[in-house]
Amino acid sequence: MKYYLIAGEASGDLHASHLMKALAQRDAEAEFRFVGGDLMQAVGGTLVRHYRTLAYMGFVPVITHVGTILRGMRQCRRDVLAWQPDVLILVDYPGFNLGMAKFASQRLPGTRVVYYISPKVWAWKEWRMKDIRKYVDQVLSILPFEVDFYRRHDAERMITYVGNPTLDEVAEYKEHNVSDFPHFIEENGLPDRPVIALLAGSRRQEIGDNLRRMIQAVEPLSDRYQFVVAGAPGITDEVYRQVLGDAPVRILYGQTYRILQHATAALVTSGTATLETALFRVPQVVCYYLKAGFVFRLLRWLLIKVPFISLVNLVAGREVVPELVGSDMTPDQARQQLLRILPDGEGREAMLRGYDEVAHRLGAPGAPQHAADCILRSAEASV
Repeated sequence: MKYYLIAGEASGDLHASHLMKALAQRDAEAEFRFVGGDLMQAVGGTLVRHYRTLAYMGFVPVITHVGTILRGMRQCRRDVLAWQPDVLILVDYPGFNLGMAKFASQRLPGTRVVYYISPKVWAWKEWRMKDIRKYVDQVLSILPFEVDFYRRHDAERMITYVGNPTLDEVAEYKEHNVSDFPHFIEENGLPDRPVIALLAGSRRQEIGDNLRRMIQAVEPLSDRYQFVVAGAPGITDEVYRQVLGDAPVRILYGQTYRILQHATAALVTSGTATLETALFRVPQVVCYYLKAGFVFRLLRWLLIKVPFISLVNLVAGREVVPELVGSDMTPDQARQQLLRILPDGEGREAMLRGYDEVAHRLGAPGAPQHAADCILRSAEASV
């Protein structure tokens, strides 16, 4: 079969590449054409456009590059129409991909439209459910609670939870990376002290808003612990140093999983990193500071429909990890919450039990394989 995939950012490129491998293993005649990145290109097929030319986030960047985005969408529409794929697979990136779903539904009646990694309509922009129900044939979810959300919208028939790809990535890392703490600190020139990991996000604004407060929170513990920042791709050492100044902190790039493998505890900005930290069983405090905290509270009241911001708590359906959001993210509060989850802290064992609950709800690894099986079964049934 012919598969056309659209992934608009780095995480989508990663997840789509794994899905392509799983499809190729099951379909000897699989042909791939895609908007994506280097990882997808390494699997094989035709790269129509690199996601770097489309991956703009935030109001100002999107408005500034709206012409580029619209040209990319027109090119993608023409290309999909000319190629006539059997399956169009949309990976997250809802602003672009829901438009492609509508186009395919209206212009390509023989193409099955599959959404892998559903838009986060359960958090905000719930009105997008109308377009999903109308233009998407099948949703392959990576978060178990999404099934209940779709059920409440009378759309349970179209969604299947296939597992979470972060499970696969962490399991694969653990299988191939056995290293002890002495080797880790020796290789990176670190002192022989327990590590507190600082995961301050992947965007410059997030880092600027959060990392300075994280450092202020942990500095009084410097006699017992060392602090290691997981450097984000595309963020230079100079950017970090503008925030850190002379603080006694090391930055390690390309070693996020290895840092978590050896960390005693972590301060983590919300995102997939909270789930990764939980799967490595590292107790954490979720920190998301916004300069305009009152704006966040207003937006949360008006738009955001979920009680938590971290995937750990959303999957558990209760507070497993503390969340310090907006003006609640102060150095003093972060330090107090951190002290509770350090060794001998009163909250550490309860959090680790909560992690067991989260892992149980997520299920076993194998999300790309389960997703590929679902795509093939539904495509064959629709013929």
